[in-house]
Amino acid sequence: MAVTEAHLRFKGHVQGVGFRYTAQRIARECRVNGWVKNCADGDVEVLIQADEETIEKFLTKIRSVFSRYIIDEEREDSAAAQLLDSFEIRF
Repeated sequence: MAVTEAHLRFKGHVQGVGFRYTAQRIARECRVNGWVKNCADGDVEVLIQADEETIEKFLTKIRSVFSRYIIDEEREDSAAAQLLDSFEIRF
């Protein structure tokens, strides 16, 4: 199974709504590795590593929970250069 690295930026009212902690919970449920952090400009940045099907499962759950807060998102995929072994909240 090929590991894809998806680097995302969620835009909208995504800070102050439990996004990071919910993302961490969903990541653990879906068994994806990576990290999530708030950005100075109000966005939330997420990096996840998993196979494409699992990434889509993670994103579907995030979009569902935060549908009224996410206005836009950007995504860039690449091959995982260094495999991560957990999902963490970065500050």
